[in-house]
Amino acid sequence: MVRHVIVWNLKDEYSGAEKEKIVAGIKEGLEALKGVIPGLVEIKVNTIGLASSNSDLMLDSLFENEDALNGYTVHPAHVAVAEGKVRPFVKNRSCFDYEV
Repeated sequence: MVRHVIVWNLKDEYSGAEKEKIVAGIKEGLEALKGVIPGLVEIKVNTIGLASSNSDLMLDSLFENEDALNGYTVHPAHVAVAEGKVRPFVKNRSCFDYEV
């Protein structure tokens, strides 16, 4: 199994209300990929961090193996969410993938 974790920060130009809407759209779009992408075992977008957090949201996902993760990155459903709901709104992204 492979765990795929990403944290993002949204662009500074958005108001609090705009950020809430963007975060909700990212969460909805990514979590809807469960059952669509082969090898994706679980996917959750965490949107409410503790005060000590320095990111706006986090993706925590689990794949059957590294091949499944690689397939996810190019799967049309994932690309559509990434291009339409994530990339236009984020200023930075950090990723950490590891075997479990």
